[in-house]
Parts: sequence; structure tokens; C-alpha cells
Amino acid sequence: MRPGRIVLGIVGIVVASIWAFPVYWMLNSSLLPNVVLQSTTPTWLPFGGSLDNFVAVFSGGTFLPALGMSTAIAVITVVFCLFFAFFGALAISRFRFRGRNAFVLAVLLIQMLPAEGLFIAAVVPFTIWMLRGFVAGVPADLEEAAMIDGLSRTQAFMRITFPLLAAGLVASGVYAFLQAWNEFTVALVLLQDNSSQTLPLWLRGFIQASASRATDWGQVMAASTLVAIPVIIFFLFVQGRMTSGLVSGAVKG
Repeated sequence: MRPGRIVLGIVGIVVASIWAFPVYWMLNSSLLPNVVLQSTTPTWLPFGGSLDNFVAVFSGGTFLPALGMSTAIAVITVVFCLFFAFFGALAISRFRFRGRNAFVLAVLLIQMLPAEGLFIAAVVPFTIWMLRGFVAGVPADLEEAAMIDGLSRTQAFMRITFPLLAAGLVASGVYAFLQAWNEFTVALVLLQDNSSQTLPLWLRGFIQASASRATDWGQVMAASTLVAIPVIIFFLFVQGRMTSGLVSGAVKG
């Protein structure tokens, strides 16, 4: 191995460790009792730890309903967002129509608005722009060649172009999923009933309840870990397609 590659490898490991440390510290703290966490001497390894904090979180009976609500909202958001964003990206990539440039400019400018101003359409503009790179990267000549062979425009698109966009749809879907999963402002405004809270609202309520009796950081870290676990599992399933999709979109866009 060349010295330059060794140095880059060491730098990469250091950077990755810095990024991963907060996640490790959260998991480590979730296994330790609050008395240990309040000590001035940090505990780097959870020796003697237990799952008591997780048991305490589950015993409240509110985590699973919040998990179900977040999952339902995230899935619905991804489906509808990809549906509208896909056709929007297809329109600005494949067709020439009056107002097309203004529409593209509007998609870019809308992303500059604060999240509170975008409200329910926060995910769609960026997803349109992201998918546009993938659609534009698939040559229209492929569809035209299929049409010459006897396929209709719709058949040519569904059989030739659409399968080539799978990686882009996954990458865009992951972005939409993360936005919906972590959404706080819209959920705070719309979901007033305690029985219909999403995980970010549930976590806020859990922290507030803990603070009222002197914050139990072990339970707070356990609750935060439970919120993060579904996202980690989701990434394990889609990481391959997401990586290839993001690289493909960056090159083709």
C-alpha cells in the first residue's frame, strides 16, 4: 500500500470515529444507571450495565403506538411524495412546455423557504429535483428505439426507462422517509391528541416528563436509541441501492 493511501485510511477512520461517537455514547448511556451518568467521571464502557432503562421506557405503554404512527406517516409520505415528484421530474426532463423554466426555478426557490413556510410540501420540491437528475440521465433514445419496435410510449417507458430509475427512486425515497420520520413542526401542529403522537413528539414528551422529576438521562438515551433503531434497520436494507443511486444521480444530473 502506498503511504498516501495509508494516511487517507487513517484520516477516514478518525473522521468516521468522530461521526460515530455520539451514537456510541447514546447507546452506552442507555445501558447505565442515572447515578453513574451523573458522576463527574465519564464511563466509557457499559460494564455492569443493564436493560433497566429500556424496560422503564417500554413500561410506559406509549412507545409502540408512537412507533406505529411514525411508520404509517413515513410510509404514506414516501408513497405520495415519490408519486408526485416522479411525474414532476418526468415532466421537466422529458417535455418542453410553456412555463417549464419558471417551474424549474420555482422548485429551486421553494427550497430556500423555512420549513414552517413549506408546511406539508417540504419534501416534494427537493425530491423532484433529485429525481430529475436520474430521469435526465436515461437517454430518451432508448424509448424511441422501443417505440420503433412497436411499443407504445407508455409501454416503452414502463419496460425500458422505469426499471433503470429504480436506484434513483430508492435514494429519493430514503430522503423522503428520513424527512417524514424526523418531522416535528407539522406533527406538533396537527397531532394534538396524545394517542396519535409520532416518535419525535413522544420523545419530547418523555424528556419533559423526565425533567419534571430530575432528568433521568439513562432513560432519555434509551428512548433516543429506540427512536434511532428503526432508521438503522431501514438503512441496512437499502444502503446498497441508496449508495449506487446517489452516485448515479450525482454523475448523471
